[in-house]
Amino acid sequence: MDIYGFWRDVLAQDAQSIRSYFTKDARIFWHCTNEQFTLEEFIIANCEYPGEWDGRVERVEQAQNALITVARVYPKDRSLSFHVVSFFRLAGDKIETLDEYWADDGAPPVWRQERRIGQKIL
Repeated sequence: MDIYGFWRDVLAQDAQSIRSYFTKDARIFWHCTNEQFTLEEFIIANCEYPGEWDGRVERVEQAQNALITVARVYPKDRSLSFHVVSFFRLAGDKIETLDEYWADDGAPPVWRQERRIGQKIL
């Protein structure tokens, strides 16, 4: 499976292309909001989300019939930023299940800033 192509098509909100990456009975899970989707529901949730999107894949790991990605996603005006960790279970070269964990990027909590612990990654 072309994981970089997948992310390109998801960010472009290209419903037809997105559909081609999945099995017909695929299940998608967004754990942070306690939601599960059929493929068609996922396409609606992704493609009807407002705005134009961009991003980049920061990391890819592969093991047997699974892929794991870390991606940074943001609107084209870069007014927001998110990171998503995605676990893909494949059946052949198609996605059978996709488990995603989305997080807003932002500053550390005030209590850690006040304690002066941690430092920027980049």
